[in-house]
Amino acid sequence: MSSTSNASATKEPTPQKVGFPNVSIHAHLRDCTPQGKGLRKFNAGDIAVVDAPDLTRREAQALLRKRPAAVVNIGKFSTGNIPNYGPQLLLDANIPLYEEAGAATREYFRDGKKATLAPNGDVIVGKKVIAQATYLSRDNANKVFDTAQRTLVDNMEAYFGNSIEFIHSESPLLVDGVGVPELGDVMDGQKVLIVAPTPDARERVRNLRNFIREYRPVIIGVGSAADTLLDLGYACEFIVGDPADISTDALRGDARVILPADPDGHAAGLERIQDLGVGAVTFPAAADSAMDLAILLAVFHDAETIVTVGDLVDLDRIFANDLAASPAAMLTRLKAGNRIVESTVVENLYKTSSGSGAAWAWAILGLFVAIATVVLIVGFMGNGTFVDNLADTWDNFALTVRNLFNR
Repeated sequence: MSSTSNASATKEPTPQKVGFPNVSIHAHLRDCTPQGKGLRKFNAGDIAVVDAPDLTRREAQALLRKRPAAVVNIGKFSTGNIPNYGPQLLLDANIPLYEEAGAATREYFRDGKKATLAPNGDVIVGKKVIAQATYLSRDNANKVFDTAQRTLVDNMEAYFGNSIEFIHSESPLLVDGVGVPELGDVMDGQKVLIVAPTPDARERVRNLRNFIREYRPVIIGVGSAADTLLDLGYACEFIVGDPADISTDALRGDARVILPADPDGHAAGLERIQDLGVGAVTFPAAADSAMDLAILLAVFHDAETIVTVGDLVDLDRIFANDLAASPAAMLTRLKAGNRIVESTVVENLYKTSSGSGAAWAWAILGLFVAIATVVLIVGFMGNGTFVDNLADTWDNFALTVRNLFNR
């Protein structure tokens, strides 16, 4: 057997010929990361560079359809958090897998660049090693999968055990809203926007500007997100969080401040509030997240719709043991039911509708401008008054049309 396999040759290689770790692969690198467009230009036998921790079965199927010579993952094909089937699907097709190439990999190659993938995981462009990845064998993939399966079961047993404990301690709050501060009817039947401090909060709020302009929702700032909203020119009706995370300007604004408190009533940051002379109310609960408390505020004050900018809570994150997807977070969102929606859903709706709406608006505006221009020209062209000129022109036009039809 030859020591190399030229994946860019005219004859397409079969996976069996390149599926051994002692064989170098010469092919074009394709940027198949979420930021890249390599899948569109992919040719059979190219090397796919992905950024897919816990590669899913669906992602693996998309790669399989392209028939890659190998797949290099910037992250790990399986982190061990969940038993994902993507790596096994690629290995079943005898496609070599290399992982942990590192985030810097993307900076050192251009899509379509010719490269060599060495058996030890070195990715070489020209004479330079741009990444060092680790070969993933079938045995290692199976071990990680089995461990992840056991870990998932253990995590879920602990998770739902903690959920039962939270229900036991907070059932009065979850069922009837016992302990929720009285805030009047400002949210009753209204749309509520809750913004939590996330790395992309500023961008996501900007993307909601049309929604905010159209519906004027009640805005709740969570923690330091109150300052983000203030910087963007939006006034919070309510602020929920530890005052230590919030600027003096935001605290001294018109928003009502709600302090998360322990079940015994002790609230962190109460001293700062008192020093500033700001009025505040406490919200005692076993939940650790101010975001969860903000959602419960909206729920028990009869908000019609609750739009959230914050960490996503879904089954995948629960499986992955994400700290943000705690039992309290899950139960809070279940309590909100069909009233709660993640901000990206609203962003996508406005992206879909705004393009066609704007096009029609510009078309109508253009039509009105054209009509106005014609009216002005006609009105000032004759020797009579403005109105007489318009009337004469219309009579002449109508006579011309009648003559055309009478021929």
